[in-house]
Amino acid sequence: MALKPLHDRVLVERVESEEKTAGGLIIPESAKEKPAEGVIVAAGEGARKDSGELIPMAVKEGDKVLFGKWSGTEVTVDGKELLIMKESDVLGILS
Repeated sequence: MALKPLHDRVLVERVESEEKTAGGLIIPESAKEKPAEGVIVAAGEGARKDSGELIPMAVKEGDKVLFGKWSGTEVTVDGKELLIMKESDVLGILS
């Protein structure tokens, strides 16, 4: 990866949503919402306390996560559309 996030930031690749509803209806491209889940592609070292002590990250590369609808900043790296956001914008880890 050509981009390494700093401090408590993570780089997330969105996971595409389903194209059909539970009832079998096909959702057109124009009606789809951007998915609020993705996979951590890269993560920084973690935040630092005022004393300089490192607070380790709770997420790691490869984790499937859920994040807020308006979280992060869209960036293009190596031709991929990715999001860069603070670890605090991640709502949870999906298992």
